[in-house]
Amino acid sequence: MPPLPVITGLGFITSIGQDRATVGRSLRELQHGFERVEFFGNPNLPVKVAGTIKGFDFPTPSWRDWRWPDRFTVDRELLRGLAPHGVYALCALQQALTEAGLEPGELGDGTTGLFCASAGSPFMLGSFLGQMRETRGERGNPMGVVSSIAGTLNFNLATHYRITGAVCGFVSACASSSHALGYAMDEIRLGRQQRMLVVGAEDMTDESIMAFSSLRALSNNPDPATASRPFDRRRDGFVGTGGAVALIVEDAALARRRGAHIIAELIGWGQAGDGHSVTASHPEGAGLREAMRRSLADARVNARDVGYVNAHATSTVAGDRSEALALHATFTSQGARPRVSSTKALTGHGLSLAGVMEAAFCALAIDEGFIPGAAHLEEPDPVCTGLDLPRTSLAEAPGLVLNNSSGFGGSNVCHLLRRPA
Repeated sequence: MPPLPVITGLGFITSIGQDRATVGRSLRELQHGFERVEFFGNPNLPVKVAGTIKGFDFPTPSWRDWRWPDRFTVDRELLRGLAPHGVYALCALQQALTEAGLEPGELGDGTTGLFCASAGSPFMLGSFLGQMRETRGERGNPMGVVSSIAGTLNFNLATHYRITGAVCGFVSACASSSHALGYAMDEIRLGRQQRMLVVGAEDMTDESIMAFSSLRALSNNPDPATASRPFDRRRDGFVGTGGAVALIVEDAALARRRGAHIIAELIGWGQAGDGHSVTASHPEGAGLREAMRRSLADARVNARDVGYVNAHATSTVAGDRSEALALHATFTSQGARPRVSSTKALTGHGLSLAGVMEAAFCALAIDEGFIPGAAHLEEPDPVCTGLDLPRTSLAEAPGLVLNNSSGFGGSNVCHLLRRPA
């Protein structure tokens, strides 16, 4: 039998909490993390709400001005090469390592790898390029590149933790960290690594969120309590957020030898492309349907075995409809009726962070025995008829859980998690 990947540590810097206990409580009680925000100091902009990251402040591109909660340790020398989301990532990874019972010095022997996902930092890149233009190329931040481009997480974290195993960054838009987790599972199943650190993170800045306004993808609803409402007939776009989530994924045999608590098993994953549009989901969810089928086949389970689906559903009109049709094709048509919800109703859409964040929510739900409800759902879209969308969180163990992610260009990735045997 190939090695079985399991999750032994979780770390959270999210709009709904910055530790496991707070995040779990928010998911159970359906407490969202949204606040009113004035982007770019412009009250005329129609987008008014974001999933804010409390206690962190990045008022300028200079690391000297940055602030974070006192309970986290951030090395000042490391800061020179970080973007705001790098600070989030470092804080999330510290939590995950502590929960897994690992010390930083245990990570550098070649048996541990690091897979990361982020879109880079438009905030830092804009500053870096602006300075170059203003000085006609005569001045520039020597750490401008490594703090701003898409690989900034793996550059900085791999160096900081002395990682000598597999190190890679993944860029597939909103499926990025889901790809990172899927390929991390394969590194362990193929025996290439015994442990993988999987980290997804995004800035929570004007630049990272408002870039989607011109696509008309963002909600213009000014009410934090209703702006993000996946599968609701009156949804009008997603609410942006940032933050970071870290997972410690290990070979189950190693975790047991260490006496680590196994939070959840990762038993399969699948991916498929839509082959349809640069920005829009396939109208019938063809790629996501195939990714779900491949994940079920990889895990050697069938649709009736799944107890809960954490949907990708971002609260956009077309995207949610596409996913609902894919869910019908995968489950309803087979006589299966798992519970379905999208936790983006609480957090907002974390872009490339979303997949690993929601995988962590699934693991937390498995470990603590609950199913997150479909928050803010008042009037389900008729396309959802036949789907089980619980309005409140349920105090029941979900058993086998499917986590869906989709990204630009039609990238679709699904993971299957279950309670440890």
